Amino acid sequence: MKYEKYFNLLWFHRIERYGAVKLVMTLLVRDAEAILRENLEFHLRQGIDYFIITDNCSVDGTVGIVREYAERGCAELILEPRDDFSQWRWVTRMARRAATHHGADWVVNNDDDEFWFAHSGRLRDALERTPDSCDGLVVERYNHPPIADHGGREFLEAMIYRECRSLNALGHLLPPKVCHRAFADIVVAQGNHMASRESGPLDIRPGPDFSISHFPIRDFASFERKIVNGGAAYARNTELSPDVGGTWRWLYSIWQEGRLRAWYEDQLLTPAKIAEGLARRSLVPDDSVLRALRLGAGA
Repeated sequence: MKYEKYFNLLWFHRIERYGAVKLVMTLLVRDAEAILRENLEFHLRQGIDYFIITDNCSVDGTVGIVREYAERGCAELILEPRDDFSQWRWVTRMARRAATHHGADWVVNNDDDEFWFAHSGRLRDALERTPDSCDGLVVERYNHPPIADHGGREFLEAMIYRECRSLNALGHLLPPKVCHRAFADIVVAQGNHMASRESGPLDIRPGPDFSISHFPIRDFASFERKIVNGGAAYARNTELSPDVGGTWRWLYSIWQEGRLRAWYEDQLLTPAKIAEGLARRSLVPDDSVLRALRLGAGA
C-alpha cells in the first residue's frame, strides 16, 4: 500500500463528527487506484464524513479500494457501466443522494486528483463558518506540475511545487470547482464547475478561504490512459455540445496524432524550470497534502 506509514486504518472505525454539519463528498472515478486512497484519507482528515463514489468502467483495483471504505462505513459504491462520460448526470445523481439518503448539509463534488483544503483550520471548520444565506462556494484550483526526475518517489513526495496561476491545456485560466449545500433538486454541471437547482438559482459566492491542490498529470502512463478513455467517451456522447470538455477533446486529438508524449514532456518540471519558477514567483513550494496525511497518521 502506498504511503502505508501515513495511514491509520483504525481511523475508519472511529470517524467522529466534529460539529453539527455533515459533509458528503462525491467522486466519479475510473482506474484511480494510484491516487484514490490518498484522496480519501486526506479528505477524512479534512472532516469529510462520507463519500459517495461512482466507478465508471475501472479495470484496475479502484473498486476494491472503494469497497474497503464501504465496509468501514464511510463510503457508498455506485457502479456506472455506461461509457459516454455523462459526468453531470452521474454527479447530480450522487449529489441528490447525499441530500436525500445521507442527510448531508454540504456536498463537495470532487475528482480523484483534487485535494480540497481551507487556508485556516480544516475544510469542515471553514464550511461551518459559511453564512447560512450562502448556498455554495466557488473554489479556485492550482496545479502541481509533474517532476522530470522524481527519483523513484511517489507523486505526493515529488510534486511539491504548486503554480500560483494555473492554465489548462488550451491556455485558458483553470476553471474553479463548486461545493454547495445539500438539495434534493440540485443539478451539477459537467466538470463540477457550477451547480443550480431545478426550483431556482443558488446564491453561490467566491470561496476565498479555500483552495484545491490539483495533481492532474503524475506519470505518462496514467495520463495517457485518462486522456484515451475520457476522449473516446466524449466522442461517443451525442448529448453534450462539442464545446463541452474542450481540453479533454483537444488532448485526445493530439494523442490520435501521436503528439501527446511530446506535450507531456513539455509539462515536466526540470531543475532549471523549478529555479526559474521560484525566482519569478510563478511556483511556490507546497507539500501540504503530504504533510496533512503524515500529521493525521501521527507521523
